[in-house]
Amino acid sequence: MYDPAHLVRGVSHTPKMQKSQAGRKKRKLKGKKRGDPTVKDKDGDVSFGLEKQDPEELADFIDFIASEVFEALPATLQTLSYSKIQNDASLAKQYSDGTELTDADLETLTAPIPVSVSESLSVYGILPESLDITAAFLRPVLTDYITSVTAAPPAWATTKTEACEICERDWIPLSYHHLIPREVHAKALKRGWHEEFMLNSVAWLCRACHNFVHKMATNEELAREYYTIDHILERDDVQDWAKWVGRVRWKAR
Repeated sequence: MYDPAHLVRGVSHTPKMQKSQAGRKKRKLKGKKRGDPTVKDKDGDVSFGLEKQDPEELADFIDFIASEVFEALPATLQTLSYSKIQNDASLAKQYSDGTELTDADLETLTAPIPVSVSESLSVYGILPESLDITAAFLRPVLTDYITSVTAAPPAWATTKTEACEICERDWIPLSYHHLIPREVHAKALKRGWHEEFMLNSVAWLCRACHNFVHKMATNEELAREYYTIDHILERDDVQDWAKWVGRVRWKAR
């Protein structure tokens, strides 16, 4: 599930915020007009007042803004995914490329957002009152969000890890485990368990963990219930196995 806080999380990771958290001594701000949250530093860069905020308060503020914005978006946008645009031509046409959102699109998508959002951004000094929230703040945020959630899964061969995804040993050979066993691919498609683009998803496991997974469940059970590494790791017996086998230190000669 997409974390709405990612919509505005980048605000707290700007170079200016990082410098402030590192303990940089604050300078007195001269000539700052009342009601104008922006100040230019010696390099001409503009600060929106983030340096004044306590990191914990800023985190709470980010979560608040993210929730307000995300929950006001249309339901189709909140649940957008690569799978959705593959199966809905109208969604694909509208959202296949987040960079092509027009001003009219943005106006429609952001109209339900409470005015308290822009007011809060202004009060916290993140955006000056003179800037339009849609153009200055939400366009890049929504573009990044749409691009992220509609991206196709990576080629599974490129996802290889350095350590086994169950026992986390990194000094033994790994092989890929088809999370949806090939023997049940046809049945998975016919019965609607998974979409075709998910069939070749894999986890990278050592031989011992690979054997354990195939002993813990049938191919059909793996396809229906344990088709992600997270689902596999939720089992208590897998956790117990991982703790035990992780202590085994011998290597093949």
